[in-house]
Amino acid sequence: MTNIQAQKSTSPDFSRRDLLKGGLLAGAVTGAGLGAFYFGYEQSLHRPVRVGVIGTGDEGSVLLGAINPNFLEVRAIADIRPYNVYRAFHGEIGQPVRPGLLSVYGWKDETEARRHVKVYGPWEELLDHAQEDGLEGIIIALPLFLHAPVAIAAMERGLHVLTEKLMAHTIGQCKDMARVAKKTGLLLATGHQRHYNILYAQAAEKIKRGVLGDLHYIRAQWHRSNLPGKDSWQQPLPPGVKDDEKTNELAKKLAEARKKRDEARGLEIEKLDKQVRQLEAQVLDRVLHTGKLPAIESIRGTAAAEMAEKIVAVREAGTGKTPAEALGYQTAKLQHAKGVYERPAIEELIRWRLWDRTAAGLMAELGSHQLDAASIFVAAAHGGQKQHPLNVAAGAARSIFDVDRDCEDHVFCIIEFPAPGYDAKDLHARRKKIGVMYSSINGNGFGGYGEVVYGTKGTLILEREQTMHEPASGAAIKVSGGGAGPTLDTQASGPARALASSGPAAVSRGYAEELEHWAWCIRHPAPENQPKCGPKVALGDAVIALVTNIAARQGRRIEFKEEWFDPDHPATPEKDLTPTA
Repeated sequence: MTNIQAQKSTSPDFSRRDLLKGGLLAGAVTGAGLGAFYFGYEQSLHRPVRVGVIGTGDEGSVLLGAINPNFLEVRAIADIRPYNVYRAFHGEIGQPVRPGLLSVYGWKDETEARRHVKVYGPWEELLDHAQEDGLEGIIIALPLFLHAPVAIAAMERGLHVLTEKLMAHTIGQCKDMARVAKKTGLLLATGHQRHYNILYAQAAEKIKRGVLGDLHYIRAQWHRSNLPGKDSWQQPLPPGVKDDEKTNELAKKLAEARKKRDEARGLEIEKLDKQVRQLEAQVLDRVLHTGKLPAIESIRGTAAAEMAEKIVAVREAGTGKTPAEALGYQTAKLQHAKGVYERPAIEELIRWRLWDRTAAGLMAELGSHQLDAASIFVAAAHGGQKQHPLNVAAGAARSIFDVDRDCEDHVFCIIEFPAPGYDAKDLHARRKKIGVMYSSINGNGFGGYGEVVYGTKGTLILEREQTMHEPASGAAIKVSGGGAGPTLDTQASGPARALASSGPAAVSRGYAEELEHWAWCIRHPAPENQPKCGPKVALGDAVIALVTNIAARQGRRIEFKEEWFDPDHPATPEKDLTPTA
């Protein structure tokens, strides 16, 4: 037991409210042990939990990079994109949050890594081999529409599950997942990592203690400067798929990297060769469209190249299907004013966040995080008691992008939560509410992303999940320029602002802690040892996000129904709010 843990257990009155001030844990804010102390689990497990990771793309690679080997042993990965298989092992240049398994476990090369980690393509393959691989749990970071089927299949095989947010594509699917978890007795966690971000926990404690006075308003936003031709969600397609700017961009980058490498001298050659290998792996995704192997050089013999060879065999002879189609993705022809937009199946796969069939737009990918944070703050105002929202009024716009997507460019909403003392049956008490205003827009990244919590005695400003500022109530805020380091999918959010913080300049964003605690709960099964974002909490977050989507598209106000938040009740907003002829 560490000294800090001993202090916590022997001093009932010990409070964590000054944890991030002064020198109590100086230097530990981004290291191992702080999450364990703060959230009440040990700093390591005597036997790490053996897991498989399904989906090693952008978010999956972030989760891999956040793994603490003292808690989790990755024995298998599954992804149908050769590029994602490559990133799983080698990481991504310029993205410290995606360092790759070699870095996480200290393996010297991919050959050594693959002695420990098996590589599968479709998710079904990994689950079919889960028992022989000795797996105990599954981490899911697939496109949203696959969360429910994969999570349910995993639990039915006796595997604990941690799935990325949003919990599922529909509330009906969320409830199915919750019921299977209850039936099997397995742990089902969802990756709303703000539940494990110590900065947010500190903010919630301040609200509980009344530092802000009476909480009455929360403003949040996630603004990005995405525009046509410069869109972080419209990721490059491999050369040979479409003749568009993004496709040509990838081909040009590879040609330039090869040229620079061939002309380089000394240590610069190794650095540039890593860049070439990464770009070659990205180009290798073309096999999902053509069914043919592109020319490969330095990545020959890697897991990524072997996956590409397997994909060639997937193509269904005589059907005319591309491998991406055979693996469950769809082509589409979309009519618009200037003609027809043709979307190959590989585009739905790589740009899955843009389409209704595979994703749920801005509210699922961005808004769900911040409305989850708002729920945490509202609960703190009620002494930690979770509150369901009362209603939402929302709107959405498609004023920037063309027909190359289903998701909206902008979503704006106002949500009302009950304030302490709220009573729907009392004329006066039913006016006691906490308002939450949220916007997620493209085309202008001013302000980046964060939350502002307003109380009668003070204000909390949380920026990019890493800094917190406390101006006095109504006080002006003076800011200066600065940088907060790399963050996932926020490159279009504009520059970060350096604020005078009530804690250290940066804290862990919660990925490592959510993984550690999930593993700890698996190793210490007990009714009280549950992930902080279990089925009921994650279901609530999904209801808020998906009902807001409906309100935004229909341009209306919707009253939330309590039965939507009940995993055992058959009612869902999809059924209740679908317009009838």
